Amino acid sequence: MESQSNKSYNISHKYGTINLEYNIQKFTMTSVWPILISVSQYTHQKTKDERLDPLKLMIKSAKEALNTPNASKLKELIDAVYMVNINSWSYKDAPGELSEILGINPTEKTYLSDGGNTPQMLVNRAAKIIHKGVRKCILIVGGEASYSVYQSKKEKRDLSWPKKEEPDYMEGEIWHGTNEFENTYKLIIPPYSYALFETAYRETVGLSLQEHRMKMGKLFENFSEVAANNPYAWTQKSYSTEEIITPSPNNRKVCYPYTKRMCSNMFVDQSAAVLISSEDVAKKLEIPKSRWVYLRGASDFQNIFDITRRPKLATSPAARIGSKVALKQAGLVLDEIDLFDIYSCFPSIVEIISDEIGIKKDDTRDLTITGGLPFFGGPWSNYSLHAIATAVNIIQKDPEKTIMVISNGGYNTKQSFGIYGTIPPQKGFDENDTKELQSRILEKVLQEPVKKANGICKILGYTLIYNRNGTRKYGIALGAMENKRHTLAILKGTDEELAQLERNEIVGSTYRVYYDEKSQKNIIKLTENYN
Repeated sequence: MESQSNKSYNISHKYGTINLEYNIQKFTMTSVWPILISVSQYTHQKTKDERLDPLKLMIKSAKEALNTPNASKLKELIDAVYMVNINSWSYKDAPGELSEILGINPTEKTYLSDGGNTPQMLVNRAAKIIHKGVRKCILIVGGEASYSVYQSKKEKRDLSWPKKEEPDYMEGEIWHGTNEFENTYKLIIPPYSYALFETAYRETVGLSLQEHRMKMGKLFENFSEVAANNPYAWTQKSYSTEEIITPSPNNRKVCYPYTKRMCSNMFVDQSAAVLISSEDVAKKLEIPKSRWVYLRGASDFQNIFDITRRPKLATSPAARIGSKVALKQAGLVLDEIDLFDIYSCFPSIVEIISDEIGIKKDDTRDLTITGGLPFFGGPWSNYSLHAIATAVNIIQKDPEKTIMVISNGGYNTKQSFGIYGTIPPQKGFDENDTKELQSRILEKVLQEPVKKANGICKILGYTLIYNRNGTRKYGIALGAMENKRHTLAILKGTDEELAQLERNEIVGSTYRVYYDEKSQKNIIKLTENYN
């Protein structure tokens, strides 16, 4: 240790300005490399009689993560608590309540808005702050109890849980879809948006409808096999390709081309916790080096926010650039990654990210270490914290392994990368000059979409919406007008005409589109094909 000094700075946010005073101890560079020193997961299976609220689930995970040698000293060193957004319940000060129960007194409490990218983003943030010497030890935690909430409503049974209260503070704002125009066509519903990406992807890679169905099914067959062997998975059962792609009473059609088993299962009761600190703290706590797991590389990038203003539906510049930045910091190439956990709310995001980061079709490496959101479980924003905890557990058992975790938020909107292993990064946790890279992504934003369309429209992606009994309702298409501006439209036709959307490729086809004053939506009649 070389010297120490007091620093003071202000942080401004929507609730006002906070003044933070902290003591910086200037370590040598090697003493402040951030490491994950302890992790924990908990799954409260549906077979249990007692239903636990999200805070109680998080208490279980956090207590287990704190169950280390010199736990009392560790508690004294935790100076920040980061909590992933809770969707299934609401508390006035969840980070504060958790801290009180755990017997810790953090200087900083952060409660995030929603987004599947946030667990990895929080680990990246914690690593940077610890690397700078601002914090000693940070607890990152999240949990959901959506299954219990769903069952209580279904059974009309009250839950003996704490009163629901609006949070006193939250960083960011809750997602409400993308924009008003896209929400009008229900793109706020995730499977609808990701199904548009899916059909666009199919056409981009040149697969037939049947080839594509088999590809999706095989992808998630592999995921289910991993879940079947994961004691923390919500669904510990493997499914064949046919069982995944074939509609049945237990596998209903959601929206074309997705069945239920291709979609994230949010109705789970799960929690996870991660403790991130530094080499110096780990030494003081006498945590064996065999338990140290480094964040070797990290990045956070965002795609163009509005779906209708993206140049292409089946790409992710954020993933392409983000993977390169994280790999460069780690001093690695993609072939040196042993395992991946790619966010898997729907097949399209796995396919898009895999292609963007350079995973080849014949690559045999696993793309999930948990079983993925449809089978392991998709506890809203907190899924990737489970992936991170799993990565740490794997590496602690097999120190030769290097694992990349990729989290995704919104509608292929935000992606965060983390590379984990037993070797420190090759460069520090600065900003990596990412602002210019980020601006290059966002500067390609298209003009505003055509809200009242009238003319010829080329289909770029589409989906078909079903009733719960599997009958067809209508289609949704995203297309390009002759002036290159994008638009959205409802696909209308008879049941047989709608059925053709399941049998024939229409991406790349042109149709007449018009604005209907009564419904206040753009309409494409499937009989008005201009090919």
